[in-house]
Amino acid sequence: MVESTPLRVRSIWISDVHLGFRGCQAQTLLDFLHSTECEYLYLVGDIVDFWSLQKSSYWPQAHTNVVRSILGKAKHGTKVIYVPGNHDEVMREYCGYSFGNVEIHLDYTHTTADGKKLLILHGDEFDTIVKHSQFIAKLGSWAYDTLLQLNQYVNIFRKLFKKDYWSLAKYLKLKVKNAVNYIGSFEDALAHLANEKNVDGVVCGHIHHAEIRYIDDVLYCNDGDWVESCSSLIEHADGRLELIYWSEDKVEVISDRAKVADKQAA
Repeated sequence: MVESTPLRVRSIWISDVHLGFRGCQAQTLLDFLHSTECEYLYLVGDIVDFWSLQKSSYWPQAHTNVVRSILGKAKHGTKVIYVPGNHDEVMREYCGYSFGNVEIHLDYTHTTADGKKLLILHGDEFDTIVKHSQFIAKLGSWAYDTLLQLNQYVNIFRKLFKKDYWSLAKYLKLKVKNAVNYIGSFEDALAHLANEKNVDGVVCGHIHHAEIRYIDDVLYCNDGDWVESCSSLIEHADGRLELIYWSEDKVEVISDRAKVADKQAA
């Protein structure tokens, strides 16, 4: 989607891009990066999918262009913070260093314009499958990749009937009881960490499920992914947070204001 004027915001969080994976929607992300300007850009893990690159050398020009666009923003005044995830955990060896004006941190605390302190981390540390069994995690990753490949065929068929993109993987994930329970447990664990760290909220990725909501007194934010949802978390100049979903033909924005109002009224 081409914007006549850039969308100017204070901060942008993106994660789970999975450059090097065939399901990565790099061209859509590139359009988003070209259509936005920000003071802070947070890369919240799984930006490069080294797991996929170990299996194949898939790396089209669009993936290189995404890297160039991020480095270009860092060069021209945007503060870029990279918090690696499990698919790009090799980059955790370089925490504390900067490359091309991109700072690498294990986690990071961001202060919003209205004073909220948000802890930023990928979140795989709170995924017991990833933490305790790399084999099961990689098997699950393979199954997920297979579902995403099936998505391509499903959506080719849907396009013939002028239907919007639909994610089989996301549908099954939210329909399976264990998966729903897993997402809830993951979110609760991150909220508990935020309480321990004495911050107002947390921003993470990892589970490919975009969300803004309060868990008790903690603001939980997940910026989603750039494989299925093409979503990011954005902060406006006044500190207001929103999720933004980007596609070729439309932009959908989901605000946290209603959920904040519900919390304040409780």
